[in-house]
Amino acid sequence: MGNQVEHVLTNDILPLLQKECYVTLATVDHEKNVPNVNAISWVFATDSKTVRFAIDNRSRIVKNIQATEGVVLTLIGNGSTYSISGSAKVITEKMEEVPLKLALIEMNIEEVRDVMFYGARMTKVPSYEKTYDAEAAAKLDRQVMAALKKKS
Repeated sequence: MGNQVEHVLTNDILPLLQKECYVTLATVDHEKNVPNVNAISWVFATDSKTVRFAIDNRSRIVKNIQATEGVVLTLIGNGSTYSISGSAKVITEKMEEVPLKLALIEMNIEEVRDVMFYGARMTKVPSYEKTYDAEAAAKLDRQVMAALKKKS
């Protein structure tokens, strides 16, 4: 997809965002008016134009999005790096289906760019492990992902 600009998630990218994965989320800091970047994993593309994510509702991300809707998700996959930009809004500040106080945020995609530098290819996707109780983590992940997939 190099140097192309899409306005939806392509068939190659959509499946990457239909499971828990590592992405970064850039927002505009509501106090300092500078970029703020966070790593998140509870993300789900409901379709080629919409991505939902769950965030601790005490996170600065929530206030940032309430002040400025413009966001950018960065995704590494399919041998490249993608910048996915759009507008986000807080759908609910407390997802009832999960035991943690998580906000549900929905992003409407406006632009998808392959931003990998010329002449290079990503050979590995980022991987991570949960550092708390594996069984509790798996249960929470299932609850959060089910809530993200739920139709509004």
